[in-house]
Amino acid sequence: MAAAALLLCPLSAQQLGREQIREIEKAVAEEMAKQQAPGLSVAVGRNHRLIWSAGFGLADMENSVPARATTVYRLGSISKPITAVAVMQLAEGGKLDLDAPIQKYVPSFPEKAWPVTVRLLLSHLSGIRHYSNQVEVDSTRRYTDLTEPLKIFADAPLLFEPGTKYSYTTYGYNLLGAAVEGASGMRFTGYLRERVFAPAGMKTARADSVNDIIPQRARGYRRAPSGAIENCNLADTSNKIPGGGMVSNPEDLVRFANAVMSGQLVKFETRDEMFTRAKTRDGEPVPYGLGWQIQETAGQKWVSHGGAQQGISTLLVTLPGEAFSLALMCNLELIQLLPLAVRITELVLR
Repeated sequence: MAAAALLLCPLSAQQLGREQIREIEKAVAEEMAKQQAPGLSVAVGRNHRLIWSAGFGLADMENSVPARATTVYRLGSISKPITAVAVMQLAEGGKLDLDAPIQKYVPSFPEKAWPVTVRLLLSHLSGIRHYSNQVEVDSTRRYTDLTEPLKIFADAPLLFEPGTKYSYTTYGYNLLGAAVEGASGMRFTGYLRERVFAPAGMKTARADSVNDIIPQRARGYRRAPSGAIENCNLADTSNKIPGGGMVSNPEDLVRFANAVMSGQLVKFETRDEMFTRAKTRDGEPVPYGLGWQIQETAGQKWVSHGGAQQGISTLLVTLPGEAFSLALMCNLELIQLLPLAVRITELVLR
C-alpha cells in the first residue's frame, strides 16, 4: 500500500536532511506495501529530543482518516517498560524493595512454593505463567481495578522455581502494577500520570478503554485467512493494564525513551541496571533486563520493547550509546517492524 497522508512534525526539516527524510519515507512506503499495512506512524529522537515524526496511510480505513504522527494506538507490551520505570522509581525512593516477596506489596496474592520477588518479576524469571488459552487473550470483560484481574492466574502453580528459568509473562507485570499501588498508596494510573507521563511530557499516554472517547485513536485491523484486511477481534485490555493495556502515540513513546535515557525519570545507575541483561541463578544471561528487551541488532546494543495485540503492532527502540530512540506503531496485527526499524536507524545515524 503506498504511503499516504504524510504529516511531518514542524522541526523535521531542521533536524534531518531532506535526503534522509525522502529515504525514510521510501523505506516506510516499501515496507507498508510489502506487508499491506493500513497505517503506520513513526517518531525519531536524537540527543534526548524528538527530531522527526510522520504518519503514513490510514488510521481508519472505513472513514478514510489519515494516520498522523499524533495518531494514538494501543501499546501492547510497550506498557511493560513504563510499569518497570514506576517500580524502579519507588525502589529509588526506598518505598519498594526489589528483593522482597511480592506479597509485601500485594498481600492478597497467595504465597507459592517458592518466594516470588519484584526483581524476578521485572525480568520474567518469576515462574508466573503467561496466557493459558485464547479466551484469556481475547478477554472482553471490563475490569475496574488492578486486583480483580490477578484472580485469573492467582491459583496457578509456578512454572518453575523462580530464578532458574526465563519465561515471558504479561501477568507478572499485572502483579508489578498492583505492587506500585501497594508501595505508593496511589492508584496505578494516577501514579503514572503524575510521576511518569507528566515529567516525560507525554500527553496522550493513558490506560486503554473501549468505552472512553480517545481523540485520534486508530482503528485496528488483522489479516484474514484469505489475505484481506478486516477489523480486528474485540478485546478489553483492562485485564492487563500494567503489562499490555495502555495507549499512546509514537511521539510520546520517544519522549518516554528520551526521559529514561537522559535521567529524567530514574537515576543513571538505575537506567543502566534496567538496560543490563538479567541472569538466571546459574549465571545464564536472558534476553531481558528490568522491563526492557536487550539484544544485539546490526552490531549494536538495542534496548527495546515490542507490542502485539488486537489491532496493533508496535516497537520502541533505544540505542543508549547513540542517544537515539525510535517508535513505530502500526494498526495491523503481526507486522514485522524490526527490518524497518533497522533501516531507519541506519539512515538517521549514518
